[in-house]
Parts: sequence; C-alpha cells; structure tokens
Amino acid sequence: MRIVLASNNRDKLREVREILADSDIEVISQSEAGCRFEAEENGTTFRENARIKARAALEATGLPAVADDSGLEVNAMGGGPGIYSARYGGAETGYDIKCRMILDKVSKSDDRGARFVCAVVCVFPNGDELCADGVINGSIGLVPEGDGGFGYDPIFVPEGLDHSIACLTDEEKNAMSHRGAAFREFAEKLKNYMAKHDIKE
Repeated sequence: MRIVLASNNRDKLREVREILADSDIEVISQSEAGCRFEAEENGTTFRENARIKARAALEATGLPAVADDSGLEVNAMGGGPGIYSARYGGAETGYDIKCRMILDKVSKSDDRGARFVCAVVCVFPNGDELCADGVINGSIGLVPEGDGGFGYDPIFVPEGLDHSIACLTDEEKNAMSHRGAAFREFAEKLKNYMAKHDIKE
C-alpha cells in the first residue's frame, strides 16, 4: 500500500521508512506526492495535530495519509515544550539553541525527568482512521552529546542508558524510540486493516 507521509522533514521520512522497511507499506513524502504545504498545527494534543496534518495531505493527494506529531515533555518545564517542541524558541531557531535553552531550564530544577511522546494518525479516503502511540521515558542529560538522530536527541538520555539517544545507531534508536514504537504499532494495525478489507497493495 502506498501512503503519503504528511511531512516535509527529510530526517523523519528516512526514519519512518527505516522503521517500516519490513512491511508492505510504501511511504512517499508530501513533496513526492506533489505537495509542499505545511498544515497549521493548531490542535491541543499530539494526536489532534497528527490528525490535522494527515487530513490535509489526504485532501491534497487523494491518497491514504499518515502523520505523526511528537515532542519532548520535560518535568521541570511542566511537561513542556510538549506539542510546541518544534516551535520552542521560535520556528526558525536551530535545535542546538533549543537544546541549550532546555538545559538551562532544567539546571534550575532537581528533577531532570523527561519523555519523548509520539502520536500517529492515518486517514483513508473512505473516512476510516487508524491511531497509534509511543513513549520513551528518560531524563535530560547534563550536556549535548552524540552526532546521530536529530532535534532534541543530543540531550535526551533514555532509561537504562548512560548516554543520549543521539549516540545510538539509527537501528538502535528505531528499536527503542517513541516514533519507532508508534509506527510499529501502526504497521501492525494497518496490516490487520488491509486484511479485513482485502486490500492487496
């Protein structure tokens, strides 16, 4: 089955394709489907934002569309930046600066707890919808480390590790990440959906 990923983020497209590599799902980007717009994410939850993006891509292409919304929730910031993770400090602000801003906030607290959260929504032309979620718990490190991943990965230390998720290989990260968990759950739900509706491709 061919599905549009409602995103123009190359890193996210690569990551999702790697996660779904063993499935029968062909993921194409919005730009590959002829769309270059960015849907306005004005929802109040990760799932609402994912749904907004997926529906916009479906309406523009006529193809089934999947979107995720994910972010970093930091205890010392009352769960922030949360759904505003990508826009924290300004949409044009680089993640090296965003990471330093969060490190500064957490340095004033005794609680370094944090989690990455991901919500996935897939919508179909007939109005059907599939949803999946993933979470990875951990803490905010003392300093940025690692050259892998993207976004806030260099400052996030998963539970059970003593280094950031940016120190992992792509394969290691996908096996434990919030996005990996959410898209693996989605892939299983889509497989069942295709079988139920006798969809071959």
